[in-house]
Amino acid sequence: MPDPSSPLRKLGFLTIGLFDGDDPRPGHESTLSVIELGEQLGFDSAWVRHRHLQYGISSPVAVLAAATQRTSRIELGTAVIPLGWENPLRLAEDLATVDLLSNGRLNPGLSVGPPMRWDDVRDALYPDTAELEDFSYARVERLLRMVRGEAVSPFEGTVGIEDFSRRVEPHSPGLADRLWYGGAGLASAEWAGQHRMNFLTSSVVRAEESEDFAEIQRSHVRRFREHHPAGSAARVSQGLVVIPTDSATADQRARYQQYVEARTPRTTAPQGPARMMFARDLIGTSEEIAEQLYAHAGFREVDEVAFALPFSFEHADYVQILTDITTRLGPALGWSPASA
Repeated sequence: MPDPSSPLRKLGFLTIGLFDGDDPRPGHESTLSVIELGEQLGFDSAWVRHRHLQYGISSPVAVLAAATQRTSRIELGTAVIPLGWENPLRLAEDLATVDLLSNGRLNPGLSVGPPMRWDDVRDALYPDTAELEDFSYARVERLLRMVRGEAVSPFEGTVGIEDFSRRVEPHSPGLADRLWYGGAGLASAEWAGQHRMNFLTSSVVRAEESEDFAEIQRSHVRRFREHHPAGSAARVSQGLVVIPTDSATADQRARYQQYVEARTPRTTAPQGPARMMFARDLIGTSEEIAEQLYAHAGFREVDEVAFALPFSFEHADYVQILTDITTRLGPALGWSPASA
């Protein structure tokens, strides 16, 4: 999207799906209601985060399975499933099942690396194989082969009254083309392109060649497309936190501003040994946010986005934000709501 004359093609949103640990059902129901609202408002996609041993969605595939039965058009994605917690074969079965239930609307986003807080969870997660587990890109490659329908067993045939397949079943044609890799660095961007995946770039990147977030994000998108067979046509989705305040009440605007101010200090310099850079949350009227996006070097490289909802807001806040995004911010970016 080099300038305002190029319309935004796809508009999505991302939610963490918070819940109360003492009463978790209402939070999950709120997440499903938000996804339903997203379809009604015309969003192209809804994405859920993945959180283990926290008070956010721990099983996004299960949540999206429920969402397939409450929606009919909106694409459903994960951003992202950390494969260090998963058995690729079992995950391939689950993804294909949910994709078929959705009629081909699933967009699984993936990442690799050791599970978060590895030293705390390793004995519970892999009590006998922790030292043998491979958390490299090879884990994604296994999943890719399985989703694409390659053989996972040498046997195919009938034993008694049971039929067996060489490949993961069910198989969902087309799902492999909708797999995304969530990358924060140049190596990940290059690897995703070489393996013909789609690329998710979020509000967190690694400062490798610059300390300017937008410039870093642009370099990742360009590196990905340089190594993807589709080149400039390879799909990239950008995820930033945007908080339009057009229809917000005075109380909402005050709370939103306080939220942004509390998170801003971490955006001024690389954080931690990994030198992670965090994007600023964009808050203001839709006109003001659109102006900031068009000045953003990363945004100018993409034509689809999945704006992230703030973590800790109330359901009514999400309704207001999503409504403003589709009725004001999206149109300011040249986007039009999807039809039912």
